Amino acid sequence: MAIEWKGVMPAVTTKFTSEDKLDLSTFELNINAQLDAGVHGIVLGGTLGEASTLSDEEKRELTRTTVQIVDSKVPVLINIAEQITKNAVLAAQKAEEDGAKGLMMLPPMRYKADGRETVEYFKTVANNTSLPIMVYNNPVDYGIEVTLDMFDELLKCKNIEAVKESTRDISNVTRIKNQFGDRLKIMTGVDTLALESLLMGADGWIAGLVCAFPRETVAIYELQKAGKIKEALEIYRWFLPLLELDINSKLVQNIKLAEVATGIGTENVRAPRLPLVGEERERVLSIIEKGLQNRPTLPNYKSL
Repeated sequence: MAIEWKGVMPAVTTKFTSEDKLDLSTFELNINAQLDAGVHGIVLGGTLGEASTLSDEEKRELTRTTVQIVDSKVPVLINIAEQITKNAVLAAQKAEEDGAKGLMMLPPMRYKADGRETVEYFKTVANNTSLPIMVYNNPVDYGIEVTLDMFDELLKCKNIEAVKESTRDISNVTRIKNQFGDRLKIMTGVDTLALESLLMGADGWIAGLVCAFPRETVAIYELQKAGKIKEALEIYRWFLPLLELDINSKLVQNIKLAEVATGIGTENVRAPRLPLVGEERERVLSIIEKGLQNRPTLPNYKSL
């Protein structure tokens, strides 16, 4: 399955039991909710997926399980966030063996690589896998920016096809389109700038609050694509206080609480993360509860 870099692709949370094992039954419940809503792909093992806490075998189990659940309806991607280039290559090769159809790749972890080192890292992985690659460009959280000049070099690799654009600079969508046209597809990666980025020409949305609100997220995408901007904006304005739960250091705990509220998840996290408590928990719950009380009635967005 070739990847069409468009639409909504949830960066799904990883579900855990109270005994700190993978909770594959709840995970399947959530994936099916995403598919029912009409998402266009599934992204595993990102920040929301608590990737840094997962063992190699758990990542492989999640990939194989998701491939089985989606049954070729949408492509499955897995995130690569490694410290060592050879480990990134191995992760890409294992993902391909396990049935993933694409990769989301962060720059090297921990070490703040310079431009030349970052380009070589991505190119080495690209040259050792046939899977299409989406470069995750998030200098705000990860400290390394992949510049347009760096993309000039990276796009010599045919399987580097897309960028998860998370620079927080919406004008970067236009810069990328001006320089690369459709050669580099753009998936916006910041929930609170999603509609703005789509209207500026981003091809799709790697989303976070979609984990709890899949139908609302897909509705926004489909409505704006159909030119129904007023309708998309109404849902987006309702959604924004919830979307702001994603731009927070406790985004995993926040979104898992929202998944509990909508009946498609648990709030179990893996240490060192801990569930929210006290005033912080009450504040997040109040945002979620207010959103649920005012949850919009959606149009038949699948038929647009």
